[in-house]
Amino acid sequence: MAFIRKRRQEQQLYSKERFSLLLLNLEEYYFEQHTANHVLKKNGTDRRFQNVSETLHMECKAEMVTPLVTNPGHVCITDTNLYFQPLNGYPKPVVQVTLHSVRRIYKRRHGLLPLGLEVFCTENDLCSDIYLKFYDTQDRDDVYFYVATYLENHVAEQAAESYMLQWQRGRISNYQYLLHLNNLADRSCNDLSQYPVFPWIIADYASSELDLTKPETFRDLSKPIGALNKERLERLLERYREMPEPKFMYGSHYSSPGYVLFYLVRVAPEYMLCLQNGKFDHPDRMFNSIAETWKNCLDGATDFKELIPEFYENDSSFLVNNLNLDLGRTQGGKMVENVELPPWASDADDFLQKSRDALESQYVSEHLHEWIDLVFGYKQKGNEAVAAQNVFHPLTYEGGVDLNRIMDPNERVALLTQILEFGQTPKQLFITPHPQRIVPKFKSLSCASSRSIFMTEPPVSPGEESFEDLTEESITLAWNNITKLKPEEQHKIHKGAVTGIAVSSNKSSIFSTSQDSTLKMFSAESKMLQRSVSFSNMALSSCLILPGDTTVICSSWDNNIYFYSIAFGRRQDTLIGHDDAVSKICWHNDCLYSASWDSTVKVWHCVPEELLGTKKHFELVAELEHDVSVNTIHLNDVHTLLASGTKEGTISIWDITTATMLHQLTCHVGTVFDAAFSPDSRHLLSTGEDGYFKVTDVQTGMTISSMASEQPQRCFKWDGNTILSGSQSGELLVWDIVGGKIVERIKGHTGPVTSMWMNEQCNNIITGGEDKQIMFWKQQY
Repeated sequence: MAFIRKRRQEQQLYSKERFSLLLLNLEEYYFEQHTANHVLKKNGTDRRFQNVSETLHMECKAEMVTPLVTNPGHVCITDTNLYFQPLNGYPKPVVQVTLHSVRRIYKRRHGLLPLGLEVFCTENDLCSDIYLKFYDTQDRDDVYFYVATYLENHVAEQAAESYMLQWQRGRISNYQYLLHLNNLADRSCNDLSQYPVFPWIIADYASSELDLTKPETFRDLSKPIGALNKERLERLLERYREMPEPKFMYGSHYSSPGYVLFYLVRVAPEYMLCLQNGKFDHPDRMFNSIAETWKNCLDGATDFKELIPEFYENDSSFLVNNLNLDLGRTQGGKMVENVELPPWASDADDFLQKSRDALESQYVSEHLHEWIDLVFGYKQKGNEAVAAQNVFHPLTYEGGVDLNRIMDPNERVALLTQILEFGQTPKQLFITPHPQRIVPKFKSLSCASSRSIFMTEPPVSPGEESFEDLTEESITLAWNNITKLKPEEQHKIHKGAVTGIAVSSNKSSIFSTSQDSTLKMFSAESKMLQRSVSFSNMALSSCLILPGDTTVICSSWDNNIYFYSIAFGRRQDTLIGHDDAVSKICWHNDCLYSASWDSTVKVWHCVPEELLGTKKHFELVAELEHDVSVNTIHLNDVHTLLASGTKEGTISIWDITTATMLHQLTCHVGTVFDAAFSPDSRHLLSTGEDGYFKVTDVQTGMTISSMASEQPQRCFKWDGNTILSGSQSGELLVWDIVGGKIVERIKGHTGPVTSMWMNEQCNNIITGGEDKQIMFWKQQY
């Protein structure tokens, strides 16, 4: 447990004098701070650099933030170290952090103002090595710049989306994801006013056995603590309706220094004594029982507290009175000792283990996003917060008051005290609904309720299921070995960049289109070019083969779509359907989808020629309008969704069963080159002229991952976790999208890769490039 480890380290540094400092009241603290600043200006600083050769880059006044109290002092940045000299000499005369050892650095809010900076010398520890509060935002930003500039191994400050995909795909646990969100929302164990907040998960503290398969075992994560009891909520809402502006539903917060120390009094008693003016709280109000605390959170008129990370970690010392503290005797005559545990927990360690199991359970994984919406997300503020009964006192929100505009020092101190002592709402991380976690379900479970346009799972016979499982296993194996791709052969068959590749079902014929305006037919067996067809003098942009291998369809920059009969070796039909170049085509179930620079995607229904006795007839059944030219489209595997990408970087997601737009998103700067749904249709990956890969959650429309590449990627294939892309340099790149990194570079074309085909088993790939070649790739073990 990070907080308890830090407390044990502090016990070696913090003496009785340090404890006396904690007992300073607020007026004495401000007097000491202002006196120290005067002395600092008069006498200068006592620079205790580690090496005389160090070069000073910056110095300024600041405070070191510790639980409950901040120590005024002086910050110096050199080319090798960060120094902080506390004016009171504690915890030691000079605190030194070697820049080479720093792994993470974060800008923080402190007192709801952008003045904090937290420095970590570890990868994953919750508690930092030093937390500084500055008097000026510019000083904070300058220190951040100097520290980050000198760090080769610096882990950049990341956005919430960098962890969201990892969480959705099961790469990190619910616990780890909540820690990341707390960190990004400026919560720190160094600041008890902004201590990390975790949810109550379990609602059953009476049973002898904890059943994690029953929904009633769990708390409703879609509601704040204050809304879980209907009768109490009605009383609160009645008061809210009668209250003058600014209105609030809850007068106390779900996280505050008092609540944190309520839980941690057995391991940090001196902090509780500091908060309670040298005394412990009344024994009946102490943290005596898990069940009683939960009951009071449900029924108490002013108790709406959530939990802290320690409830889901592996150090149970905060539940046990190992220090033999005299915490008093309750009115019932019972001494306050260890925390009373529910019947289903054999001891404190077992309680924590079962709490962790509950946090990682299927039910919580399916509903945790609802709690995230309340605490970190779009239901935190505004009308959505009112609708969710999630409105707290205005002073708990960022922007609730501007302390810089308050000239009266007494009023300023009073407001700052209220902000620091009565709780602060985390920084808002999301302004749209948070995506749900992807939870694997067994086929024996009923999933009818979860069926939607995003996924359909038709029933299959045992024989078909085993065949599907084998196919899925072979696909998984192919993607696991995608880094072993080797070029098998290459053929220069075009006079311009290759724009599209299609392969017959028996894999004997490869069709390709090019900006040289030709459709080529290449024999995989004889390795010879068999046909070359030209429909006009304009470039062809894409091609596909209709089921049955009888017809190839090509889209052209001359606004037309051409149908070529393989059997007869001639153009069979022409569809004149757009007012500008046709950029991409797709086909499913007798429907043709065509994207065009005329800002439309059109859906055509094909009436088979055997029903007419003449040529194919195409009926326009839907027109999906856009504001600008459409460059690419993609259908999901179950053919219920279509994604379109434009020349101005927008992505639109359409429900093609109703021809309605679900989302329109600004994802890229410049043209969207390619877009594709994941096999489960939950995510959409896109790449554009700006060189970024973006992963969008299909249900919510939220960008959940953004990954920069050195150069634009023109085309790709992916399985939801791994990407195979064609780069501007001609290489094939293998990406771990969840981990956000390139895992393999494979040399190939001599110019940009412009098109890519992959078979259903995902082990054979054909690429085309601006070098006018098509290349055949195979996995070699």
